[in-house]
Amino acid sequence: MGELNGRGGALLALSCAAQFMVVLDVSVVNVALPAIQSSLGFDAVDLQWVVNAYAVVFAGFLLLGGRLADVWGRRRVFLAGLAGFTAASLVGGLAYTAGLLATARAVQGLGAAVLAPATLTALTTAFPDGARRTRALAAWTALGVAGGTAGNLLGGALTEFLTWRATLLINVPVGVLALVAGVKLLPVDTGRESRPRLDIPGAVAVTLGLAALSYGLSRFADGGLAVAALGVGITALAGFVLIERRTTGAPLIPLRLFSSRTIMVGNVVMLLAGACLNPMWYFLALSMQNVLHYSALQTGLGFLPHTLLSIMVGTWLTPWLMRFTPHRLLIAGGALVAAGGFGWQSALTPGSGYLAGIAGPAVLIALGSGLLNTPLTTTVTAGIDSADAGAASGLMNTTKQAGAALGLAALVMAAGTPDTAPEHLATAYGHAFALIAAILTAAAVATFALPGRARQLAPT
Repeated sequence: MGELNGRGGALLALSCAAQFMVVLDVSVVNVALPAIQSSLGFDAVDLQWVVNAYAVVFAGFLLLGGRLADVWGRRRVFLAGLAGFTAASLVGGLAYTAGLLATARAVQGLGAAVLAPATLTALTTAFPDGARRTRALAAWTALGVAGGTAGNLLGGALTEFLTWRATLLINVPVGVLALVAGVKLLPVDTGRESRPRLDIPGAVAVTLGLAALSYGLSRFADGGLAVAALGVGITALAGFVLIERRTTGAPLIPLRLFSSRTIMVGNVVMLLAGACLNPMWYFLALSMQNVLHYSALQTGLGFLPHTLLSIMVGTWLTPWLMRFTPHRLLIAGGALVAAGGFGWQSALTPGSGYLAGIAGPAVLIALGSGLLNTPLTTTVTAGIDSADAGAASGLMNTTKQAGAALGLAALVMAAGTPDTAPEHLATAYGHAFALIAAILTAAAVATFALPGRARQLAPT
């Protein structure tokens, strides 16, 4: 790692720290949800917006964020995204109403959508040659995985020993230090005679569509208001398609991508998988605390089997299997194994012990998710023309985040609004886990619409 010392090493540390913050905040609030609900008075349905306000805006503006660094300059965009994310973390950590916290989380999502692509761009420009760039990207990827893994554990510890507010306020000192480092380390942007037109209307339309659909799904039992929200969401997404069709410069999503059956079907499967595997943390955190009466720290520790097993399976077992097993067979098999785990998880009761109630289902859930994620990602981005590689990758990431937002809203609707008795909450959360199992089964079936390949090489 000697080649990564000096200025290059400092830039690597800066990019990794920023990426760690972005990924961490996807999951760090999960364990704090019961404390947030008690403190700010969220009801059972609106509590999801502590998570979904971040996810919806992050998904909607992620593609635009990837373009901003190229148009406005890497240094400006990196610092702007980091400053917005840090300021929103401060406001969220000090929020005294439910609405203010949800708004702060939405602004965090916007900052993350700008910052996340800029962290990668900063690395690719700082390390132009092969071996050093490979090592830098490996470190960046590992820190991103660590952020997602550490979120639940860190969130549990902060909530247990400090307060739920610390899960957001912890970003402030890290963000300030990163801003100071960014000002000193990032090269000054060079001037441009002209700037390409950004597809801001497209980003606004898709974000509005996702937000309205999420609200309508979660409030479906409310009747007229929910139907109106669903109508707005469908109209906004239809408008997004028209905007992309008419945008001649740099649309967020080139519609020609959907002429590929691999991309079309692969992103449908990705949407369904995202609707299950991301929202599960929400319901598992609530189940452990509200049904089993675990403390915040115990809940964070309770997630260790899920995180450690999924990392081991995804890092070691799946790449080996991909050498001689058709990708769609791994995807379908992984989805069905995970569906079995969620079916088991739906049987949780207040009298369940940890081994049978949490750890047992975790083995199947982690094994299944670890088997399907890498081959699905590889399949969706394989065989794409080099001119569309970036757009296909961006579409995949956006689809996954959009699935997470819409899936959580649908699952909250399925859970309903039971009273606070542990047995009633167990039944409600069980409905959500059963729906996840059904969605993953549908994803397994949809996988067989992918083009078949007898053998595919695993990515290096």
